[in-house]
Formats: sequence, C-alpha cells, structure tokens
Amino acid sequence: MEKDFEGRIALVTGASRGIGYQIARQLGKRGAHVIAVARTVGALEDLDDDIKAAGGEATLVPVDLTDFDALDRLGAAIFERWKKLDIFVGNAGMLGVLSPIGHIKPKDFEKVMAVNVTANWRLIRSLDPLLRQSDAGRALLLTAVQAQTRTAFWGLQSISKSAVEAMAQTWAHESLKTAMKINLADPGPTRTGLRAKAMPGEPPENLPDPAEVATDLLELVKAEVLETGMLYDRVSKEWVSPS
Repeated sequence: MEKDFEGRIALVTGASRGIGYQIARQLGKRGAHVIAVARTVGALEDLDDDIKAAGGEATLVPVDLTDFDALDRLGAAIFERWKKLDIFVGNAGMLGVLSPIGHIKPKDFEKVMAVNVTANWRLIRSLDPLLRQSDAGRALLLTAVQAQTRTAFWGLQSISKSAVEAMAQTWAHESLKTAMKINLADPGPTRTGLRAKAMPGEPPENLPDPAEVATDLLELVKAEVLETGMLYDRVSKEWVSPS
C-alpha cells in the first residue's frame, strides 16, 4: 500500500467503528501516525492491532467526547509530543431519536448537541493552534444530507449537522490566510450501525462498505487539496457549497 501519508500526524474521532475505524486504519497503513479517539477500549485495541500489523503506529485515546476538559488536555498533550497536527477528521456523531421536534426529550436533544456540535467546537478550540503549525493542516468534519433537506422527524440530525456545517465554514473563512484547509463531507448512506438503527428495514448489501467510503474521504485530507469551506458529496463526487 502506498505510504502517501508518511510522517503526517492525524487525529480521528469515532475511530472505534464504521467509517471512523476505516479512516484511521487506512491512514495508519498509509504512513500516518494516528491519534485514535473513541470510547470503546476494546475496539481501539483492535484498530491498533490492524495498524501495527501493517507497520504503522497509533496512539489510542479512550475518551468520551462529552468530557470536554479531556479534549482540552488532548491538544496540550499533542503539542508536548509533536508540536503540531496535520490532519483532523471529526467523524464521531450521534443519530439520536427519530421523532417530531416537539416530542424530543430535553436529555436526548442535549446529548446529541453535546456530541455532534459542542465536542467538535471544543476540538477545534483545542486543535486549531496545532493545525496552524502544520505545513498543510487539513480538517474534515462529517455531515449528513439532513442538514440541507430538513427531513421530517430527523430534527436532531438536521439541527446538529446544520450547526456543524456553519461552524466548519466559519472556521474556514477565519483561516483563509493560513495553510489550513477546512472542509465538510457527506459520506452518504453507508453500511454502518448508525444507518441500520435509522433504517432497520434497509438491505445492508445495497450500501457501500465503510472501507470504500473511507478511501474516498481520505483524498480530502491530502496536502494537495486546495478547496476550503466546501462540502464534498461522496455520492455525486462533487464539491458543493454547504449554504
């Protein structure tokens, strides 16, 4: 496998399963040192084994993204060890409940917003100075089509992912005079546990595997990518404006 990420330091959230696992796995196999962030220790250890078997290296960070103080410490720890960060993939996210907006329980609303929005903001706050130290800092935040369609009963996805898109675009506009490029990606329907929860009757064999999706998304964090403040629609293979 080509080592096209050799020497890069990459942080991936939600790295214990699905698309995040495959992004972290492929980054490690392609030469990056992966900082893998997720709650599930066992799955992170499996990821570590996969990366090491391919001759790569990973640092495991078993943490709940709602532990915001831990996210602050993470940035400091990365600075102490590497002084920079080259790639940030904000993959972790929650579906929450599919429900009319007026029926969503406050605790469900607050949990989804904490994971999907606040955690990404805390990570941006913690990692932005490190990405600025890279010669080609790249950030990719994952979104969903509901941010654009405002689909009925998908309010938690629509609201939280709309906020993620606004946050990423604002960050990109604030970083135009730097070497950083900050973009969004909608991976589209993928064979993941989150998709199965949302669409339990959907035949999984009709959906692309997370490994296939991850391969496409990794093209968006290469140093050669010059787009910023844009959204990549993986299904159409097109860059679009998220607004």
